[in-house]
Amino acid sequence: MELDGRVALVTGAGRGIGSEIAQLLAARGASVIVNDIGGDWRGEGADATPAGEVCEQIRAAGGVAVADGGSVSDAADAQAMVQRALDEFGHLDIVVNNAGILRDRMIFSMEEADWDAVLQVHLRGHFLVTRAACANWRAVAKQTGAPVDGRIVCMSSEAGLYGNVGQANYAAAKAGIASFAVTVAREMQRYGVTSNAIAPRARTRMTEGTFGQLPTGPNGADVWSPANVAPLVAVLAGPQGARYSGQVFVCGGGVAQVIAPYSVAAEVHFDQTPSTEELEAFLGDSLGSEAGPAPFPDLGLTVGG
Repeated sequence: MELDGRVALVTGAGRGIGSEIAQLLAARGASVIVNDIGGDWRGEGADATPAGEVCEQIRAAGGVAVADGGSVSDAADAQAMVQRALDEFGHLDIVVNNAGILRDRMIFSMEEADWDAVLQVHLRGHFLVTRAACANWRAVAKQTGAPVDGRIVCMSSEAGLYGNVGQANYAAAKAGIASFAVTVAREMQRYGVTSNAIAPRARTRMTEGTFGQLPTGPNGADVWSPANVAPLVAVLAGPQGARYSGQVFVCGGGVAQVIAPYSVAAEVHFDQTPSTEELEAFLGDSLGSEAGPAPFPDLGLTVGG
């Protein structure tokens, strides 16, 4: 029970990956604010049932949980869910930004509303909840004169790391989240807060329309279960998690990966303004006759299921 006495806020925790994270953190001793607005996978509607059911499951297993139905994309709601943790338990230690939606379309037919909605929930949602938590942690650190032991886990995606057809809005948001997590790690280091991002591989409502029913692994193992992502969150939220910050991981689908940051693949120096011919030669030498985006990882799945 290494998380005894710790308090976690998990957004989008009413179903799928978020539900598994909330239940595992609770099983390891944390008191959990289970946040979920209860909308559909497009972000439409609201229903208190999913968050309430997860809380009931946690309590039935002997854990402590409080439901929250706020929207991560609303500044007042984001502040209120952090305040709920403070009011209910006196402090907040762990934030898992998991809430998300999909509005997939090709770029030439994507509506502005589809772009805005996805960035509102993913990127703005990460920002608002994290800002509220970090403001509290900074205030505590300044008041006590000692660093807090805070944890932030953000949910990115391989769509954001590599780009994915039909998901310009989602990929842009998830790429932003990866950079956001690294930046927050730099900013909050002095206050004793770590920040990392995970690109999960798992069966969720959002994968069904893209990949259909995900297959089982060797010997019938359910490698695509959302439960396979939660253990890494537990590691980052636990005592050993203090050792890791500003990292991006892939976890689930039978694999765990540490993602290398952007690095320089080729370089040339100029003493004066380069000519177009010099730059063309540099690109040719570095990339060959032609180059495109790095391939999306082969997950062994058929798009469209």
